[in-house]
This record gives sequence, C-alpha cells and structure tokens, in this order.
Amino acid sequence: MLKGIHPLLNADVLYALRAMGHGDYLVLSDTNFPSDSIARQTTLGTLLRMDNCTSAEAAAAVLSVMPLDSFIDDAAGRMEVVGKPKEIPAVQKEVQKAIDAAEGKSWPLVPIERFAFYEKAKGAYCVIQTGERRFYGCFILTKGVISPDVKY
Repeated sequence: MLKGIHPLLNADVLYALRAMGHGDYLVLSDTNFPSDSIARQTTLGTLLRMDNCTSAEAAAAVLSVMPLDSFIDDAAGRMEVVGKPKEIPAVQKEVQKAIDAAEGKSWPLVPIERFAFYEKAKGAYCVIQTGERRFYGCFILTKGVISPDVKY
C-alpha cells in the first residue's frame, strides 16, 4: 500500500500510467474483450490486469492519478451497443459518473462502433482488463496534462 495511491492501482498499472505521455490513450476492458490479443499490438505489448474490480472502479482508480486530455473532444470513449448505438447500459452510466467525479464536471463519453473500437484499441499505449462481467464495459481514456502550478 502507498499513501495517497488508490489501492486498486498495482505496480504494473502505475508504471504504465506514469510512462504514458500527453495524448497517449489506454483501454479499460471487460472480461469478454479480446484483451490479450489486442494488448500484444499496443505500445506496452503486454496485458495489464485489475481483476478484482468493475469498469467503474477501475476508471475511478486510474483517473485518481491520470487527467483526461482537455484539448480533444473524444478523450473518453465507450464501445457502442451493437445495433443500438444510442443505448447506454448501466455499466457505462457508472463509468460516466466516475469520469465526471474525477474531472469535477460533466465529461461526455463518446460512442465508438464495436469494430472501430477494436481497431483504435490496437493503437493504445496499453490495455487494462478489469473483472467487469457485464457487456459493453469497454472504454478508451486519453491522457491529458497536469499544469505546472498543481500542488502535489
């Protein structure tokens, strides 16, 4: 355990979050996502795991140390429900709340069609697979910057 660090953030995840730069993005995936095969194609090249939590818990933990990119409109994305692109499942509503809480304002989750999501995921810095068992618990988060005047 580390003081001030969310306990769900293990050493491998913390390493990746620290190594990422502005504009790099990560994938938070549910248990059904092809996480390992996609992760092999990312910058990090290996799958990271946060097995003991839901997508919303993982998002809250990640966003406790990583800001979203405020320079782009799609810094937070969600996988669309196949055949129902406007449907927002409960798992996505929960992650939306975690994002809004972390950023201190409403921050839209941009929909990404399923196969477009897979393609974009291959260009991610890393994939973090959660223990989320509900469908459509897959998200892409883009890292922002921390202003030099922020106190630690």
